[in-house]
Amino acid sequence: MAGRSGVVHRWSVLPRTLDGGSPIERGGLYAEESPLTSDRMRIYAEAAPALALAAIRKLDPGSVARVTHLVVASCTGFVAPGVDQIIARELGLDVSVERTLIGFMGCYAAIAALRTAYHIARSEPGSRVLVVTVELSTLHLQFTEDVEALLGMLQFGDGAAAAIVTDEPLGFRMARQFAVAMPDSDTLIRWTIGETGFAMQLSGEVPGRIATALAEPGVRKRILNQAVPEEFDSWAVHAGGRSVLDAVQRGFSLPGHALDQSRDVLSRYGNMSSSTLMFVLASLLTWPKCRRGIALAFGPGLAVEGFEFEGAG
Repeated sequence: MAGRSGVVHRWSVLPRTLDGGSPIERGGLYAEESPLTSDRMRIYAEAAPALALAAIRKLDPGSVARVTHLVVASCTGFVAPGVDQIIARELGLDVSVERTLIGFMGCYAAIAALRTAYHIARSEPGSRVLVVTVELSTLHLQFTEDVEALLGMLQFGDGAAAAIVTDEPLGFRMARQFAVAMPDSDTLIRWTIGETGFAMQLSGEVPGRIATALAEPGVRKRILNQAVPEEFDSWAVHAGGRSVLDAVQRGFSLPGHALDQSRDVLSRYGNMSSSTLMFVLASLLTWPKCRRGIALAFGPGLAVEGFEFEGAG
């Protein structure tokens, strides 16, 4: 299963054992029995802000210092004061910075975070919105022999990403947004909070439902508006798994290279939930041929959310 997943490497915040072993070996978090949710959340409370700050520090320090709004997306943990408050304090942001925390939306939370930042930048000229996504998926591995559950856990890794959204003509220009909820699909992707973490339920029907939906005229119109797939030279698709990317490629009849950036992110990092799409967008920022693109992600619902964007400046 690992060989066919399209994932070569994944990252985790979980520490190695004292003798350098894996977290599943003696002395590791998953050594003997499934850890309690409280134990997992204690790790989240320390590791999530630290990983988020590491991502933010890769941005231009001058831009971060002038931030007026902070939007944080994370669905793999809870802590109060929130990750947003911890980030603001550690960065030394003004106490008046406006904060928004987007939680438990799953893989399309990055779209919600960027969309929120887009509306802030449009409504308040001169604002600078720091968008952060941080996900610690490896905190929620489960002991199971269920094949679908194993396939889901096989793909997930940890990651964080950060971006600045303003009304200045730099980077990508976000344009039209869209959202489509697929009927009778609410059982296909589920997260259940239990005594031993957040249990992911990812149905094997998801790729097929995605491919079928993208072929429907009504869904295509909501995503592409009046355009056709050939009019877009860039596709930032959430790398939810090899079969999900195959479904998007098949549903839109895209050429073989169209999802190269998404497949590369999947290979190098796995599915990092909401952070994955941010990694794909970052990859496209360095691509000189990017003029007009579609960003989209899938998540609980089953729903697709996204936006149209225009070339890097």
